[in-house]
Amino acid sequence: MRKILITGSSSGIGKIAAEKLKVSGYQVFQTGRKKLDIENYISVDLSDPKNVNKLYNHVKKNFGDIDILINNAGECVYSPIDEMKLDETVRIFNSNFISHYYLTSLVVPYMKKNKFGRIVNIASISGVVGEASASLYSATKSAYFGFSKSLGLELAEYNITVNSISPGWVETPLTNAALSEEEKMVTLDVIPQRRFIEPVEIANLIKYLISDEAKGITGQNINLCAGLTCGC
Repeated sequence: MRKILITGSSSGIGKIAAEKLKVSGYQVFQTGRKKLDIENYISVDLSDPKNVNKLYNHVKKNFGDIDILINNAGECVYSPIDEMKLDETVRIFNSNFISHYYLTSLVVPYMKKNKFGRIVNIASISGVVGEASASLYSATKSAYFGFSKSLGLELAEYNITVNSISPGWVETPLTNAALSEEEKMVTLDVIPQRRFIEPVEIANLIKYLISDEAKGITGQNINLCAGLTCGC
């Protein structure tokens, strides 16, 4: 039975993906900032890369080696660039990308030895098209595109695939809390399908990308955005 580690899975996309993959027969270990009393879970803050070793060592000791890594944890900040502070910039980059880069480096040796691995990075449509006052968030998410392409090429001979998914606006409690009803209507008006993506759609795409049916897909970014990148 394949073992999966999903970061940022105490709520939202990560939680739904974990639930989907569990019922699909995978063993899943979850992480998040929230303290939850569930099996195979540890609370950890990945805005500090030093916590990556804590996470990896705990998972390896209590769960075993990882076959599939879903890099999902992250946070969004909206601010004009001239109002961003250096410490906040570093924190967001750590949380959204650097800690995942380091975590990936720790799980890859086992994948190479085992001649199997799947790595899925949850990026964002903001990294694809850009978003005003979200240059930092967009930068952290677009970093996954080059990462997935280069690492996919590096690990191809080991039967390890590396891909990223770029969701558009997703129907989550965080989204609903961030937008007023008026803002939500304005947002929906610019989405071609006039709807937000459901978390289960992302979970289903993850399930496909880690399956044997998708073994030929690597180094790719897939936009799951209800048509946001199609143009107007």
